[in-house]
Amino acid sequence: MTAGTDSADRRGGDNEPVTDSRATLRRLREAARRAVRDAGLPSGPPPRPTRRACQFDAVVALVLGAATVYYGIDNVDVVVVREIAPGVQYVMPRPSGPGGAAFMVTLAVIASGALALRRRYPLAVLCVVTAATLATPQSVMRLTFYAFVIAVYSAAVYSPYRVATLAALPVSVVLVGTSGNSVTPIVPTAYIALLILIPMSVAAVGLRTWRLRTDEGRARLSALEREQAEALRRAVEHERARIARELHDVVTHNVSVMIIQAGAARKIMKTSPEQAGEALLAVEAGGRAAMTELRHVMGLLTPADEGEGTDTGADLADPAAELAPQPGLDQLERLVGRVRATGLPVGLTVTGEPRPLPPGLELAAYRVVQEALTNTVKHASGATAAVTVEYGPQRLRVEVTDTGGHPVGTAGSGRGLIGLRERLAVHDGTLNTGRRLTGGFRVEALIPLETP
Repeated sequence: MTAGTDSADRRGGDNEPVTDSRATLRRLREAARRAVRDAGLPSGPPPRPTRRACQFDAVVALVLGAATVYYGIDNVDVVVVREIAPGVQYVMPRPSGPGGAAFMVTLAVIASGALALRRRYPLAVLCVVTAATLATPQSVMRLTFYAFVIAVYSAAVYSPYRVATLAALPVSVVLVGTSGNSVTPIVPTAYIALLILIPMSVAAVGLRTWRLRTDEGRARLSALEREQAEALRRAVEHERARIARELHDVVTHNVSVMIIQAGAARKIMKTSPEQAGEALLAVEAGGRAAMTELRHVMGLLTPADEGEGTDTGADLADPAAELAPQPGLDQLERLVGRVRATGLPVGLTVTGEPRPLPPGLELAAYRVVQEALTNTVKHASGATAAVTVEYGPQRLRVEVTDTGGHPVGTAGSGRGLIGLRERLAVHDGTLNTGRRLTGGFRVEALIPLETP
């Protein structure tokens, strides 16, 4: 048994190098396939030269074409004699006859004319000019060499196919560089200084352009930072307005109930002390609820480590209520009971199958009922209210109606309803309000739900 195991281990050990080599070859093939695939994918948007740039390229192609065509015609039937050593001469005839002239003119036209499209199709222009340069006789390499230099520059700057360009550039340069010889240099010695000054000038212009673009980039960055600061300021103002609406929703209902209960207690204090005591207990309960909910909202503004040592009325509220969650639909019965204690008859009807909903959505529905009942208590004395909560398969419908009554005090500012609309909009809900044909007021909220 042991011998069999050892032999198997040895076989496995012998196969490991083969497996590793196969995995390496497989990775190399995958890398090659990815490289070929990436070579055909642009790494940026296609070039879109302006009209002025196209006109400039056309002028460059025309001027260079005219110069190279003249050079080709002027060198027909010319014999180049160079002394490569003392007493040793090298004779190289240039193309002659009508056929030679036509051949040189064709090469010059192809190489120079392709430059008119050097911004739109830089890589294709490089391939065409490289082929024309390789086909040019050694004695007249200047016929296409300058067009080749411009094509190389254009491909490096404008081509969106970076992988293919990085592969084509060195190949083209090596092919053209190795096709010449030292006997017939492409550029005459008199022009060497010019070829040094031109790159220096281009580099200086490029440096200046880079500085200008850097300054423009810094200006854009500063403008973007200012826009972000302004957006942050607007967001802070919006958040403060939202918290103000939250405070309005939290406090208004409870304070309105407390005022009514306190007024009722004051009127019956001498005649019915027991009922006055119950009214005062309701005032106390409303105050505790208001302080608890107010603490929840203010907790959004005050960090935990900054709240120590402050007195926000915690001694008036139930200490256990500090950890209570935000109110939801399960507390509607308690809300309706507190409103009934003020003397406003309220009916509560729940249809459909209640199910757990997101806390924010339940809070929004609770605030709709709270705000509507508060407005009824404040502005419709002697009315009767009805609350309907309907759990549908795709939406939650909350409706609060009243029968109308005697106006009490001044009309509201409508800020509470605006806050409700914005609160419901967070959940893609809508709020419909208006007077009823039979008298009274109606508030309806429709909130879409996820299909169970």
